[in-house]
Amino acid sequence: MQTLSATEHDHSTSPDPFALAPIIAPLRAAIATDLAPLTQAIDLDGVYPRAFMHQVGAIGGFGQAVAVEFGGSDQGLKAAIQVIEAISQECLCTGFMAWCQIACTWYMQNSDNAHLKQHLLPLVASGQVLGGTGLSNPMKHFAAIEKIALVAERCDGGYVLNGMLPWVSNIGAGHPFGIAARIGESEDYLMAIVSDTLDGLTLRQNAHFIALEGSGTFSCLFRDVFVPDEAVLAAPCDAYISRIRPGFILTQVGMGLGLVAGCVDLIRQYNQRLGHVNQFLDDQADDLAIELALARSRTYALANALSDRDTPVSLDLLREVIRARIAGSELSLRAANAAMLHAGARAYVHGSKPARRLREAYFVAIVTPAIKHLKKLLHDLEGRSGESGEPEM
Repeated sequence: MQTLSATEHDHSTSPDPFALAPIIAPLRAAIATDLAPLTQAIDLDGVYPRAFMHQVGAIGGFGQAVAVEFGGSDQGLKAAIQVIEAISQECLCTGFMAWCQIACTWYMQNSDNAHLKQHLLPLVASGQVLGGTGLSNPMKHFAAIEKIALVAERCDGGYVLNGMLPWVSNIGAGHPFGIAARIGESEDYLMAIVSDTLDGLTLRQNAHFIALEGSGTFSCLFRDVFVPDEAVLAAPCDAYISRIRPGFILTQVGMGLGLVAGCVDLIRQYNQRLGHVNQFLDDQADDLAIELALARSRTYALANALSDRDTPVSLDLLREVIRARIAGSELSLRAANAAMLHAGARAYVHGSKPARRLREAYFVAIVTPAIKHLKKLLHDLEGRSGESGEPEM
């Protein structure tokens, strides 16, 4: 994948990278008036910005990559990433929830399940129904990091599920979310869309976090939960996982891009008063801005490739997606660290923006797939160098 070098990219004369996404102008207006005043309450008090999430859906934010026939605008993954990026520039917690919502649409639109596409996907794409993703455990399981948490038994008309998912985000009463489960004692798996409206599925909120406290994160207990066939995304799901995984990973880069942009803004603000001494720090705003522009270029090019239905999801493409996700995490950590150092003692005041951005940056690096998970995936894929077929789970 060809990318611009730092010397080839003239950041000062480049157009606004959001310009090609018409949704961004109304979204930025909504962020300024309806999200920014809530950011501190979301972070410190765990306020869930439900009204803002519905608003993002109403203006089309969650349906950018969804086909028009299912309630979206079919603008592709690049536009979806830009939505996550714009929100994350103000509040990464809400940006993460936007990613969860978009991931939920991604699961359904890539399924062969016509019932979900016709009846539920338009509601999630429009934000009328809020939804999440419960694939942290399965993605780690498929990478041989941990055991699968849910087990399914086939029965008449569907499956019965048992087990517990420790943390699923952007959910609450009635919120659908994606899950994966092993089918009996076999080596096959299913993926499905579930919610607490199913008998036996209980949500519990029993943890508090140093960041992302307002993310609607619950543990989910499954006790003989019947999941009907019309809610199944795929079974078995080997080919399906290969289809959704690159988009699952790449759209997360939007969180990092937005956070870095927010940190660059902070650094420039602090340099208005402290530039005479901050000039001696290693990571400067202009340098980070150039790296941000390169990361955007790389990410957007990959998003366009994944949105092209004629482009196969090859091992080479998956490797590039993983590298972009790693780079986004590492740049987030650098930018947030630089914002703390540029702010100095002001960053230690309770509720300061640099401190929040630092906590959020660690989330970008830890949320599944974490940096260590991604590097393991890359290591495993490098062992298959030269192969060009569809990646396995």
